[in-house]
This record gives sequence, C-alpha cells and structure tokens, in this order.
Amino acid sequence: MPRYFLFHKPYGVLSQFTPEDGARSLAEAGLPKGVYPAGRLDKDSEGLLLLTDDGPLIERLLNPRNEKPKTYWALVERVPGEEALERMRAGLRIEDYQTKPCAAVLLDPQPEVPPREPPVRLRKSVQDVWLEVSIVEGKNRQLRKMTAAIGHPTLRLVRQSMANLRLDGLAPGEWREIVRADIQF
Repeated sequence: MPRYFLFHKPYGVLSQFTPEDGARSLAEAGLPKGVYPAGRLDKDSEGLLLLTDDGPLIERLLNPRNEKPKTYWALVERVPGEEALERMRAGLRIEDYQTKPCAAVLLDPQPEVPPREPPVRLRKSVQDVWLEVSIVEGKNRQLRKMTAAIGHPTLRLVRQSMANLRLDGLAPGEWREIVRADIQF
C-alpha cells in the first residue's frame, strides 16, 4: 500500500536523503524509509514537499503536460508595479525557454511567515514584499529567474501548495502522513 507524507522543507536542506558537500538532507527529518520527494525544492527554497513511494502518482503530479499548479510565496526586492507583474503573468523568455503564463499577485495583506535561519537581509531604505505566484512548470530555479527578469530578485521562496495539497499547519521541519484520497487531481 503506497504511503504519502507532506513535509515542510526548511531552508538549507537538500530535497534528497543523501547529504552532499556538508549540506543538510531529508535524512534528518525522520521520515519513513522507502519514500521519495515528488519534485524538488532547491537548498535555498522552503516549503511543501510531497514524499511517497507511489511512482505513477509522482509522474502524474510532475509531468508538465498535466499542468498541476504549484503556488509559491516569493519575498522580492522592492515593490513590483502592475506592468512588471503583467509581464510575468504573460510568460517570460528565460535563458533558452519561454515560461508558460502564470498567476502573480502582490499579497495584501502581507503574510506572516515563520522566521528563517539565517534571516533574509533587511535594508531600511528598500521595501521588500511577498508575491503569490502559481506556475504549472517547474524548471530549475524558474521562479527566481522570473522575478529577476522583471527586476525584482527573490530573497526568499516558500512553496505553499502543489495541486490541492497545502502547507497549512506545518512548521519548518515538520511532516504528517496523509492518505491517497487527500490528493486530488
């Protein structure tokens, strides 16, 4: 019987069980043996990871042609105007590919987010703001490249959801088991 776990990956942890170059890994989270992440978050990103031993479900969730949305909160440098957000929504040329259209809004009110170690640098003269961005792709560091392309580099990135699964209620480093019926798509 396949098993399914939601995990709040902390900053600085690799999305794999084997440590590399002294970095922390999923092995320290105490997750059951035999499950694997459905997708990745880079070491500098935080938030929701689904871990399972259900290979067909991982394929359905991650295959870009299935267009399963992934929603992130991105703390960006300076307040982007509507024109910059519209460029992002329409899709951007990044390196050798064109991103698909996405949803992108300035969060109002700004959310309460658990503190990060180490904290994001703060400058008194520059206002940083949280955006909510939903994409159906997931290329390497895509969202960071998208915010940089509109002139608002990402300072912190937290995945809030994948398909219908949400981070709600999980503190960094915490996980909980769910059942297959909780995963809808």
